[in-house]
Amino acid sequence: MSKTAFVFPGQGAQAVGMGKDVYDAYDHSKAIIEQADEALGFKLSEIIFEGPEEALKQTANTQPALLAVSIALLEALEGRGFKADYVAGHSLGEYSALVAAGALSFQDAIRTVRARGLFMEQAVPNGQGAMAAVLGAERDALAALCASVTSEGMAVELANVNCPGQIVISGTAAGVQAIVERGKEAGAKRVIPLDVSGPFHSSLMRPAAEKLGETLTSVELRDASIPVVANVTAREVTSASDIRGLLVEQVYSPVLWEDSVRYLIEQGVDTFVEIGSGTVLAGLIKKIDKNVRIISVNSISALDALQLN
Repeated sequence: MSKTAFVFPGQGAQAVGMGKDVYDAYDHSKAIIEQADEALGFKLSEIIFEGPEEALKQTANTQPALLAVSIALLEALEGRGFKADYVAGHSLGEYSALVAAGALSFQDAIRTVRARGLFMEQAVPNGQGAMAAVLGAERDALAALCASVTSEGMAVELANVNCPGQIVISGTAAGVQAIVERGKEAGAKRVIPLDVSGPFHSSLMRPAAEKLGETLTSVELRDASIPVVANVTAREVTSASDIRGLLVEQVYSPVLWEDSVRYLIEQGVDTFVEIGSGTVLAGLIKKIDKNVRIISVNSISALDALQLN
């Protein structure tokens, strides 16, 4: 029996103008973007559709912007009768997955990710943290090298385990620089510093996680109607209390994306539908298992071409 997972991208997938065609074409999708403006009390839609890019790249804007566009596309998709057996999202994308699973209302999600973005930006002073993409290294070897560098007083950790041969590290600027210089010790072919505003998904984000935990105490979370595969565990979760705890942990824990995709495939998922801006997740999933079907729904034309049978 063929199974389908809806998957949602995270930070890095944003582009000025994303979602404009679906906003113009579908009343339900337009209503989602308008709800985002209303929930936040400013015109997020103008930043999404017109930029400037610098404003869209600010974490506190990027996170609600990507969520809004993913859910606007999801509305159009579900309006055509498409359904998922599982959902998952990459980092911020987990919030889109929770909205899709009915665990979180869209307006609560928008306000929460806006706060999450602000907390993440504030957690570490600018320039003190960094991230880098490590290409070609084995996970265990890279984890051991990070532990060695951390023991020398320069904290650095695995942040995103994306696919074979692509792992993102995060930590202090000195720790990340040490991996840039010593990556070959873990078998890395290249280490590429990333243009990000903080050391996301590292223990340096614990202050942001604490603030998010406080924010989530006043947010209504419901049990998920579709299993959500969580970043922290790479296993499915449906209970509201478990989801709440995992969202807090997720801020300072690695995103186990490769493990999550493999888990979904083990459950019988053979079709992945990426819903949101860009095609980042399609690229990663292809490197994890080239035999599964991957469809990116990021425009009206992609929606029109979609056939899951």
